[in-house]
Amino acid sequence: MISLKIFHINSFSSEDFKGNPAGVVPLDFWISDALMQKIANQNGLSETAFFVKTIRGFSIRWFTPDVEVPLCGHATLAAGYVLIEYMGHPEDRILFESRSGDLEFVKKDDIYYLDFPAFEPEEKDFDFPFQKVLGISPVQVLQANEDVMAVFESEEDILRIRPDFNALARLKARGLIVTAPGRTVDFVSRFFAPGLGINEDPVTGSSFTKLFPYWAKKLNKTVFEARQISDRGGKVVGEYKGDRVLIGGDAAAYLRGEIYVKNQ
Repeated sequence: MISLKIFHINSFSSEDFKGNPAGVVPLDFWISDALMQKIANQNGLSETAFFVKTIRGFSIRWFTPDVEVPLCGHATLAAGYVLIEYMGHPEDRILFESRSGDLEFVKKDDIYYLDFPAFEPEEKDFDFPFQKVLGISPVQVLQANEDVMAVFESEEDILRIRPDFNALARLKARGLIVTAPGRTVDFVSRFFAPGLGINEDPVTGSSFTKLFPYWAKKLNKTVFEARQISDRGGKVVGEYKGDRVLIGGDAAAYLRGEIYVKNQ
């Protein structure tokens, strides 16, 4: 029998039942990919992070209920939170090695930050019926690394979006970011990834690797306060630093426990 620790952390919020829940499973050594995928599927959360100690820091991987993904912000923030707040990590800075390169987690002034690579969205023509699928037409559509970004005029437009998820799953991208200027913050966003088994993600840290570069040009500023306005919602602060972005927010533990797996 295998016994593993598990944490359920709400990232990008300090409130109960808000932010984006992530599973975190610390490992002494890598278990099989198949077992990690089964654990993530059983958890039923948008992502579960697994990490193993290395000479330089920690190697981290992320699984949705259906697939492994190359980058996940909120589960990385959750993993850093677990290491510092529950596993006695002695420093406020943690290096995570990943398929997307080196990622840094930093705790500063009681805010948890991710130091991630930045990706500049680029305009592109898409043969895809955005108005039909979303119920409202964007003013601009861009390729944002592995995602597509659709820009709208107002926060009210973002709230009105009701996607046809079966149709949206045919979009050739990891997911769809929708964004617009905010009423009380610099900008708002939502994120849909039905192709990964996640119709709407509550707060998507990795999307801000594209959102911060985009809004830096639009607003002529580099420091931001934003909100992802899903049903759970979450606040994200951060900074655009050229080839990197700092993505910050709060976190709170919901659950700690143990996983028991027989005959693996």
